[in-house]
Amino acid sequence: MVNTAEKEQTAESLDLFESTQVIIKEALESLGYPDEVYQLLKEPMRTLTVNFPVRMDDGTVKMFTGYRSQHNDAVGPIKGGVRFHPEVNENEVKALSMWMSLKSGIVDIPYGGGKGGVICDPREMSFRELEGISRGYVRAISQIVGPTKDIPAPDVFTNSQIMAWMVDEYSKISEFDSPGFITGKPIVLGGSHGRDTATARGVTICVEEAAKKRGMDLTGARVIVQGFGNAGSYLSKFMHDEGAKVVGISDAYGAIYDEDGLDIDYLLEKRDSFGTVTNLFENTISNKELLAKDCDILIPAAVANQITEENAKDIQASIIVEAANGPTTLEATKILSKRGILLVPDVLASAGGVTVSYFEWVQNNMGYYWSAEEIAGKLKDNLVNAFKKVYDASEQHRVDMRLAAYIVGIRRMAEASRFRGWV
Repeated sequence: MVNTAEKEQTAESLDLFESTQVIIKEALESLGYPDEVYQLLKEPMRTLTVNFPVRMDDGTVKMFTGYRSQHNDAVGPIKGGVRFHPEVNENEVKALSMWMSLKSGIVDIPYGGGKGGVICDPREMSFRELEGISRGYVRAISQIVGPTKDIPAPDVFTNSQIMAWMVDEYSKISEFDSPGFITGKPIVLGGSHGRDTATARGVTICVEEAAKKRGMDLTGARVIVQGFGNAGSYLSKFMHDEGAKVVGISDAYGAIYDEDGLDIDYLLEKRDSFGTVTNLFENTISNKELLAKDCDILIPAAVANQITEENAKDIQASIIVEAANGPTTLEATKILSKRGILLVPDVLASAGGVTVSYFEWVQNNMGYYWSAEEIAGKLKDNLVNAFKKVYDASEQHRVDMRLAAYIVGIRRMAEASRFRGWV
């Protein structure tokens, strides 16, 4: 029997998948492509479901279900993260693989989009059990992945250690060392400088560019970061270091807000490994209340569907930069656009991760590695150019930044598919 929470999660993922299709259709129509191109790109070309065994610490063998979705490889090999989460499902993975295609097109790198996941809760598992899942998943999907086919990466509840286990397992299967099989690895195994902070750095660059467009000085600007996990915590620190005043943050248990600014270094010191820190405070508010608080810049860095048709009218920020996947619904996007709020969409703002993953893959392929300063410079150049392309497309087509990002992101894939003779 499917419980209510599972039904809600499935419906949310279906909405995410369907809303992605809606915007892809609008983007292709804006570019003048026929319906056959939409029919090609509205679904992943391949979605694999796997079931694999893992021996648990108590001696029992437990079966785990995993997924790998590959959207379109007309431009180049598939690229996308792997998440370990109890609510992973097929529609979510399919939608996120399509987003990865768009992100790659926006930042102009030769990848198609992919995404994978395993239904499990790492918070309730031992180190050894996580290794078993990591290796078991790679064995299960090994026939459709590889350095020139599909390159995984870290995502929700996965990290460089899990990537290390995965690359080791793949190297055993392929019988040769394959550092280019996966990105987000430890530097000693061929990882890249800047990969752990890449997503947050990319969001920060987009915040800077958006502030310039609005004539806003970041020094003293009031910023709210919803979410204090890997991306949110780095973002809070980067915003603080830029001279902005971080007035609100949140985690899974609530939010804290102080109009005089929060002590970010203290919060970073006290947060646990899952980004929880609000439980140390008494006067907390809800995530919903935080979104409506007064600020100049709002950065949703938590989960999907946080800004909706119901609360879009309550947003007080003049700039929203999406660090999370799908934090704003399509209906809310329209409301915010009409109100004159500049919304930088997730497929642009969070593209720093795939950009530095690409840099890591390139370094693995050529056997030569760049310094942290070189990576930071290349990332900034790439994201600044991507922001300009999307902003210019928004002005040219007279559409919001979300649709403009899809227009920029889908064009390269559509053209590559046409040249290949697929449509």
